[in-house]
Amino acid sequence: MTDLLYSSIEEDLRASVRSLLSDRVDLSRLESPDPVDLKLWRTLAADLGFAGLPVPEAAGGAGASWRETAVVMEELGRFVAPVPFLGSAVLATAALPADDPLLPELAGGTRTATLAVPLSTWESPQWTVNAADAHLSGTVTTVADALTADVFLVPTTAGLFAVESVKRTPVVSLDLTRPVADLTFDAAEARLVAPDASPLVSRALLAGAAMLASEQLGIAEWCLTTTVEYAKTRRQFARAIGSYQAVKHRLADLWIAVTEARAVARYAADCLANDDPDLPVAASLAQAFCSPVAVKAAEECVQLHGGIGFTWEHPAHWYLKRARANAVALGSAAQHRAHLAGLVDLPA
Repeated sequence: MTDLLYSSIEEDLRASVRSLLSDRVDLSRLESPDPVDLKLWRTLAADLGFAGLPVPEAAGGAGASWRETAVVMEELGRFVAPVPFLGSAVLATAALPADDPLLPELAGGTRTATLAVPLSTWESPQWTVNAADAHLSGTVTTVADALTADVFLVPTTAGLFAVESVKRTPVVSLDLTRPVADLTFDAAEARLVAPDASPLVSRALLAGAAMLASEQLGIAEWCLTTTVEYAKTRRQFARAIGSYQAVKHRLADLWIAVTEARAVARYAADCLANDDPDLPVAASLAQAFCSPVAVKAAEECVQLHGGIGFTWEHPAHWYLKRARANAVALGSAAQHRAHLAGLVDLPA
């Protein structure tokens, strides 16, 4: 049976990540021209080795698993940290073969990469870049973590290629903590990573969906915890607002939803870590459930904080924006429910 509980090692890892992020995450920088915190990213990836958690030691990684990576993703969601972890440590890392020379560099944090597919991509992606004599031409829209990437893993009908020279055009995004950009390849010189891109990209998207569910869990947990604490201390009509039945019911419903989200997110992470054949079901189940929970938790956080929750100064809006952007990342909840129906043989 899958173990959904956190091990002592995972809890120690969580404490370490949370301590670092609580000291270093500054959401005020999101209003600057360069919202991504590369100093924090270097600390996470290079100094602490968190980018290489699922990579074997023989390939330059930490030799842990995707379970530990999921714990890091939870904490990144809890602090809406503006770092390229999803693009480099999850999507690109999962897409690379174990013997590729780029993998140790990503695991060690010396280089950053991302998978050159639209952030909304889920199943049956259409390749929009063409390869001819190891040179690529074409465009890819709304690629996550593209502005800070050193290398792009580009799927084509001729295989998966690694490219460094590309034109990047920033795209206005709802979520400033995870910038996206359009990529243009103009006969860009490329290195062939694998002759068949489809299985590698499918693996990366499954890993991304599973790990994104853990980030959504972290968002929901922060929103719930913060709102409960506010409800205990905010007073109206000479009593704490948390004592009112209407507020109690909303928070109780949210607690149940977050608890259920934790179970499905942990199951997806465990399936990914153990190469369980149930991974496609687990990943789609996690996204179909955790995505709406994160949005609901962020909406409740804004609303139950009253007037202060709607101000720019309060951080609640960053969590709502991240939750809303994640709701369409790597497939919407509706797409995953439809995909899940096919996997478990439910009729249309």
